Amino acid sequence: MIVSWNWLKQYVPLGMSLNELEQRLMMAGLNHEGTTEVGGDLAIDLEITSNRPDCLGHIGIAREISVLWGSELMLPAAAPAAGSPPAVPPVDKLVKVRIDCPDLCMRYTARVIRGVKIGPSPKWMTRRLETVGLTPVNNIVDISNYVLMECGQPLHTFDFAKLEGAEIIVRRPKPGETIEAIDHKNYVLAPEMCVICDARCPVAVAGVMGGAQTEISSDTRDVLIESAEFEPVSIRTTARLLNLHSDSSYRFERRVDPEGLDWASRRCCELILELAGGELAPGVVDVAGKTPAPREPITLRYSQLKRILGIDVPVERVREILLALGNVEVHGSTPTETNHLAVAGTATTSPAAIQAAPSSPPALLPKGAESKEPSPLSPLPSSLTVVPPSWRRDLTREIDLIEEVGRIHGYEAIPEDVGVPMVPSARRREDRVLERIRRVLTATGFDEAVTLSAVDEKTSALLSPWTDAEPLRSVTPVVRGANCLRRSLMPSLLAARRMNEASANPEIELFEIAKAYLPRERQLPQEELLLGVTSGRGYAVLRGVVEAILAELKITESLEADDAGVALLDPAASCRLRLRGETFGFVGGLTPDTLQQCDLRGTASVAEIRVAPLIELAELVPSSVRQSPYPAVSRDLNLVVAETIRWAEVAATVGEHAGPCFESLQYRDTYRDPERLGAGRKSLLFTVILRGTEGTLTGQQADEIRERVVAACRTKHDAELRAT
Repeated sequence: MIVSWNWLKQYVPLGMSLNELEQRLMMAGLNHEGTTEVGGDLAIDLEITSNRPDCLGHIGIAREISVLWGSELMLPAAAPAAGSPPAVPPVDKLVKVRIDCPDLCMRYTARVIRGVKIGPSPKWMTRRLETVGLTPVNNIVDISNYVLMECGQPLHTFDFAKLEGAEIIVRRPKPGETIEAIDHKNYVLAPEMCVICDARCPVAVAGVMGGAQTEISSDTRDVLIESAEFEPVSIRTTARLLNLHSDSSYRFERRVDPEGLDWASRRCCELILELAGGELAPGVVDVAGKTPAPREPITLRYSQLKRILGIDVPVERVREILLALGNVEVHGSTPTETNHLAVAGTATTSPAAIQAAPSSPPALLPKGAESKEPSPLSPLPSSLTVVPPSWRRDLTREIDLIEEVGRIHGYEAIPEDVGVPMVPSARRREDRVLERIRRVLTATGFDEAVTLSAVDEKTSALLSPWTDAEPLRSVTPVVRGANCLRRSLMPSLLAARRMNEASANPEIELFEIAKAYLPRERQLPQEELLLGVTSGRGYAVLRGVVEAILAELKITESLEADDAGVALLDPAASCRLRLRGETFGFVGGLTPDTLQQCDLRGTASVAEIRVAPLIELAELVPSSVRQSPYPAVSRDLNLVVAETIRWAEVAATVGEHAGPCFESLQYRDTYRDPERLGAGRKSLLFTVILRGTEGTLTGQQADEIRERVVAACRTKHDAELRAT
C-alpha cells in the first residue's frame, strides 16, 4: 500500500520526521518497504498484512498515526447536498436494484447524479493519484479511485444512460455469457462468479472490473455510483479464473468495512458535485442480500496483560488505547453506537476544509503522558468489555486485544529480560512420529528435500500409484507449467534427483514428507500425508529402510508384499506393501525406460508409504524387554522355490515355525540358474538367528529348529533344501 505524505496530512497532523513515522509504523505492524519522492510529495510504501484491510486506505493509516501519537483524527463530512423533488425525482424512482445471489453479494447501494460535466480532474487530485501510482483518466473515474485510496472501499461508476431498463441485477452468469471489460478484452464468465447486470446483459464483473459497455466517457451526463460488499472467496476465485486482478479485487478479497459503504458512496457524490457539477437524486437504493451477524463483545482481563506481555500497563492506558482504536466499551450489555466516518453538521469538501470528528473516540494520550488513574478509594476494575469496530474483522479473541495494547503501548517498553510465565506443552502425536521417521532416515544417510506441491502435466503423469483420476489443476501455475496438484511425491523427488545429477553430486539420497492430493468426484481432494524416498542403493536397501522405520516405531504388525502393479517399476525388484490388509506403500527400482523418461543417468529406486498408519500404530511409550544373557546360534538355509514365491511369504513361514527361540531373520541373496535349479525356480539364501531363553542352545536343538522350518517351507511353498 503506497500512501502520500501530503495526503495523510489532510486527516492527521504530521509533526514527526519521516524516519520517526516509518519506524513507529513498522513497530506497530505496518512494515516499511521504502519511500520515493514523486513530484514534490513522498510516496511511502507500507506492507499491509492480509488481516488488516482497514489499512488499505489513507484514512486507515491516518487512524493508526493518530492513535500512536495521541493526535486528533480529522475526517471529511461526506454530506452531499441532494436536489429537491419534484425537480429531481428520488433515486428509487430512477433505478431498481435486485440481488439474486445473496451468498455472493451481502449489500449493494446505488446513488444517481444527473447532469455531470466530464473533464480533467484538478491538479491537487491528479498529483495525489500519481503519487500512489494511479493514472488520472477523467474527473468521475478519478474521484472513484480517489475515494478507494482514501478509505479502502472500492466503488464503481456507470454511465446511467447506457444501463438497459434502468435496472441493476446482481446475479450469477448464465451459461456461455461473456463480457468486454474496460481493458477492452473479452472474458468468458463461469457459473460460480458474481456479475452486475442491467436488464439485458452483464455490465461489470462484481468486485473486479467494470464493463466497456457502461464505462464513463466524454458523452456521459448521468452517473450511477455503486458501493457494495461482495463475498471475498468469490472475488478471489473470479480474479484468478479470469487472470484479472485490480485494486478493487485486492480489497474485496480481504473484506471491506460493511459500515463504511454508505460513507464512501456519499463521499464520492460529494466530490462529484464539487468537481463535476450535476444534481444528486435524493435518497439511496440500499439492498441487503445477507444481514451480517452482530459483533460479539470481547472481554479483556487486565491480569492477562501481565501474564502475556510480562509488564504492567496502567488500566486507564489500556482503556485509552482500545477506545482510540475504535473499540466500543460495553456498559452493562448495550454498547454505545459510533460511526468511525461520521461527523456532525456539513462542511465544504476541499482538502483544506476538513473538520475534526466530534463523535470519534477520545484521543489517546501521547506515550509518556500521565494518565488519570482511578481513585485509590475506588476498586480497580478487573476487566474491560468492548465490541470491536466494523473495520477490524481480525479482533475476535482476548489475545487479539492484548496484542493491540502491546503494539500501541510499544514493544520497546518490554525489557529484554522480563519474566514471562511459560506453560509446558506436549507435542502432537503426529510430530513425535515424524521426528522418529526423520531420525531413522537421516541416520541411514538420507537428506530431507522440500519440493513444490504443483507439477507439470508430464511429471504428474509419470508415476501415480495411488489413483488413476485426473489431477486437479490450477488456473494460475505456481511456476511456469506447474499447474497440476501432485498425486504422488515420487515424480518430484526424481526431478530433484535429476537436478543433483546435473550438478555432479556423487550421492543422491533424498526423502520428503508432504501431502499428495488425490482427486475425488464432487468432493474436495483427499490430502494424503506420504513419505517419499529415492535412493541409488537399490530396492533391498529401501525395503530395509521401511522396515527400520517400523522397528523404530515399535510396530509389530508384519508387512505383506505382493506385486506392485506399477508399470514404471521393475517387476523383479518392486512390491506393494500391505499393513493390516490395506495398501501401505510401494517400493521398487525404476526400469531402464523409466530412467530414460526421467532423464536419469544412474540407477534409482523409490519408495512411497502412507504416514497415517504409522501415526496410528506407533508405540511411543518407552518400554524395556528382558534380554537373554545366552549367546546366539545361527543356521544358514538355502531353499529352492518357485519363481512366483515371494521372500515375504518365506520369511513369514520361518517366523511362524521357528518357535520361541527365534530372534531374527537375515536375507542374503537370490540365485537363479535354470540349468541347475530348473526353469521357473530360484534359490533363496538366508540366515536364521536363534537364542535360548533358559540356557545356551545346543547344536542338536538348533538343528531341530532348522529341520522344523525346512519342513514347514516344504509343505507351504514346495521348497527344496539345497546344500549350503
